Amino acid sequence: MPTDQRTAVRTSFADDLAGAVALLQGLPTAQDQVGEARRRARDWAAARPHLRAQLVVDEPPGTTRVGYDLLLDHPEGGTVALSAEAEDGVPWLVDHSTHWAAANVLSVDGVGLSIAVALSTIRALGVRDQQLHERLVDHRILLNELEGALQSPAEAEIQAAADEFRRRRGLTGKARTLEWLAEAGMSPEMFRTHARTQAIIARIRDRFAGEPARRHLAEHPEDFTMRRAVWVTGPHADELRALSEGPVQDFAARSLAALERPGHRLQLHAATTLTPRLPEPLRTAAERTAIGPVPYEGGHLAGAVHEVVPPDPGAPEVLEAARDAAFQAWLDERRRTAEIQWFWL
Repeated sequence: MPTDQRTAVRTSFADDLAGAVALLQGLPTAQDQVGEARRRARDWAAARPHLRAQLVVDEPPGTTRVGYDLLLDHPEGGTVALSAEAEDGVPWLVDHSTHWAAANVLSVDGVGLSIAVALSTIRALGVRDQQLHERLVDHRILLNELEGALQSPAEAEIQAAADEFRRRRGLTGKARTLEWLAEAGMSPEMFRTHARTQAIIARIRDRFAGEPARRHLAEHPEDFTMRRAVWVTGPHADELRALSEGPVQDFAARSLAALERPGHRLQLHAATTLTPRLPEPLRTAAERTAIGPVPYEGGHLAGAVHEVVPPDPGAPEVLEAARDAAFQAWLDERRRTAEIQWFWL
């Protein structure tokens, strides 16, 4: 390249750099405005296609602020990275790579457990623990969806998400909630950020209410039958074997008699609920049928299904379950078709 042409290219790139710095300085740093930041970066990049600009978002844990990197193609080869941090100005790639705890999930007696070892150990524990890896992927898929959410959730939505979080974990009061957060290493600020995220995820789930839920219900009616069932769980099959013998209608009576015997280690359960909410062995049992003992959650189960009722398409509980199932089916398909790369496994 002639000298004059090279000088012109460098001068032009210097102007681009100045514009990139101005762009980064003007981007919003609140987590709920990342979508707006991406939109501004796309508009800026569209006017300068020769730069092939890419915006990278840093979301540090325990804070509601974000930082940015802007990657630009250099006209003479290579890539230039510009960083903008919300607070201390340290490029996040440097900051995160040098902090002693950046690669650790936790430490015990001063010795860290790395992300790589933790995830590998979880995977090695068994097939069921694959659910954790899927949940991580699902969370990233949902975060990708949230980046397009321009409207922040209302305070009432955040409060509802926080209440649901506590309800699922039996956190009935402020003191118990704060104790749980301390045990989990979660600050109140992190908890609010989590509740806010869950509130927006609830909006995504609500996209599948109404017609999508009714369509899913029509396609999978068996998943939404109501079953009236009684079942007993215990550590040993021998304790449960006699419960399935005899008339099905007397299963509950036989179970109560077994619970009166001294030294038993049995638990009795009864429910009238949607089929997917029952223990897996009972979900396919026919009406007026007893099953078991069968292996279940490290022990054994014996049970009886007394009644199977077809789904009522107008029942709020059924429509809510169909909405959740349609949402999960969409998420499963997104996971199946996504390009997923594990950096630690």
